[in-house]
Amino acid sequence: MAGGTNTSGLTDPDRIWSEASVRLRAEIGDGPFSSYIAPSAVRLDNAGHLILVTPTAYARDWVRKNALRRMNELWLGLDGLSRRLEVRCRAEVGSAPPASAVMPGNVVDATPRLAAFASTSQTAPIGAAHVSAAHVSADGARAVRAAGLQDRLTFDSFIEGQGNAFALAIAKQVASWADGHFNPVFFCGPYGYGKTHLLNAIAWEAQRLRPEAKVVYLTAERFLSTFVKAMQDRSTAAFKESLRSADMLLLDDVQFVGGKTSTQEELLSTLTALIEDGKRIVFSADRAPMALTEVEPRLRSHLAAGLTCPVEAGDRELKIAVAQNRLKALSALGVVQGEAAPEVLAQLVDRTPGSMRELEGAVNTLAAAAGARLASVSVDEASVLLGAALRGGPERRITVDEIQKTVADHFNMKQADLLSERRTRSVARPRQIAMYLCKQHTTRSYPDIGRRFGGRDHTTVLHGVRKIEELMPQDDQIARDVEALTRKLRG
Repeated sequence: MAGGTNTSGLTDPDRIWSEASVRLRAEIGDGPFSSYIAPSAVRLDNAGHLILVTPTAYARDWVRKNALRRMNELWLGLDGLSRRLEVRCRAEVGSAPPASAVMPGNVVDATPRLAAFASTSQTAPIGAAHVSAAHVSADGARAVRAAGLQDRLTFDSFIEGQGNAFALAIAKQVASWADGHFNPVFFCGPYGYGKTHLLNAIAWEAQRLRPEAKVVYLTAERFLSTFVKAMQDRSTAAFKESLRSADMLLLDDVQFVGGKTSTQEELLSTLTALIEDGKRIVFSADRAPMALTEVEPRLRSHLAAGLTCPVEAGDRELKIAVAQNRLKALSALGVVQGEAAPEVLAQLVDRTPGSMRELEGAVNTLAAAAGARLASVSVDEASVLLGAALRGGPERRITVDEIQKTVADHFNMKQADLLSERRTRSVARPRQIAMYLCKQHTTRSYPDIGRRFGGRDHTTVLHGVRKIEELMPQDDQIARDVEALTRKLRG
């Protein structure tokens, strides 16, 4: 077979591929054939070599490892010109013409069924960003929207502060494709403090540095909906391929896969496959991996196997910097003119104690209302312009020490007990409530709170806060204690 010229064989690549495919399907089975061979087509490269073009690099690698040798044996046994097949992915060959379109005496396109697949299917059906935020072409802009990435969420627009400096450093390391990275990287922290911004920034920068790489960003909600649709359409093989062919996968708000068994199993198998292939994986969630109690234990263990990186609530200085940065962006768009007075920004920050998203919403409201008059707006006028966007009056600043004293008094114990090494339920639960209240009513970071509770590690504080969040809907007594303590602290 694989030897001299077979003058009695076929010469039309379309017919050769069609016949060889039937035999190959029978040998390797319908599953592998449908996943890796069927979505491919025979083409001719610029040097005149016959190539099998796979939709993704993952499919290319699978074919090379598992099917190429047998494929060439079948091809050489049928081809009267004794040509050999090479295999490449679509990104490597661009728009190479169909093989049969350039062969003498042939005008029929190679395997119409496969060509139709290539023209209607995307290499990354879930959405990979193939452009940088700074250089977005018309086609690139559509790719960005398809991927769910936002142009403005880059490293340049991310404001660094005490609560997010470590997370930002790790994010830049991941985006640089540096060796020796932790895998997976798991960003966790409260809603609205920059996790989505970091994942977007990583995707943009990683794609800029390696334009040929497949970087896939998607939210957990999109992962769920796409997987469900793939099951309904019986196209789970294409779904798996779209993820497992990624060079970098970023999944936002992974906590939302909890409680959905089949989806968790698919995510676990995808995670395992990517790690085994040395691909980069980044997750985000509102809690640390082991606090995702609704997620299956094996998946939790894999999520926690790399680096867990907290993104903590911003302090006052960081919030003021975020507000200033947002106003600069709006000024560049012509929405406002001039700069807001420092006392106006200070009031806006002090009376918007929620997430960064809430703060940006308040800044947007002020900018839209003030317009060209921004620089002359006074504190009192800003209060009128903002109206309901600000909370009802300046809030009294609550300290960690005050919280500890209030909690100790409420539970008839000493403040020193909360700082001690005692771990009995009668001490541990009030301590966790105090930590929860510190996170709710102060701008202290997890490490800072830990230091003020007898030098405890930030993970202990994180566990305590999440434990109270978990118990409050289930335990009426704890819910009443937290409510009563909150009223006392607010006077």
